[in-house]
Amino acid sequence: MCTNRNSPILISYIAKGLLPYKGLGSGIKRALDAWPQIDFADNREGCLFTVTVYRKEVDSSVKTKSSLKSSLKSSPKTEDKIVERIRQDVFITTEKLGKNLGISKRAVLKQIDKLKKQGRLRRIGPARGGHWEIIEPQ
Repeated sequence: MCTNRNSPILISYIAKGLLPYKGLGSGIKRALDAWPQIDFADNREGCLFTVTVYRKEVDSSVKTKSSLKSSLKSSPKTEDKIVERIRQDVFITTEKLGKNLGISKRAVLKQIDKLKKQGRLRRIGPARGGHWEIIEPQ
């Protein structure tokens, strides 16, 4: 009787015999050329290869590129830039806002939602054919 614990082992032995191993594909070769830090073992007799990718240690005191980028995207300056672009063109789309500001459409929608909740921005009319209205503080 086969138990769940042994099932993955049995399946791997069965699957191993189904498809012949024809060697490395071009994708693996390109990855190895681009990233020489990868340890690669090609076991043709056993019909398998093993890849080990080592993580680089990151200095926690240094901001990574992605964390710096996301902190810039969510800054109040972005909200102000969106409001300024809308002042220039009340018919501007979220796609154009994203391209103008160098951020994704999703990031623009997040900022617009925040501006709406703050009572600084309102959409008049439908998504297509409508326009933005900036609500000035009184």
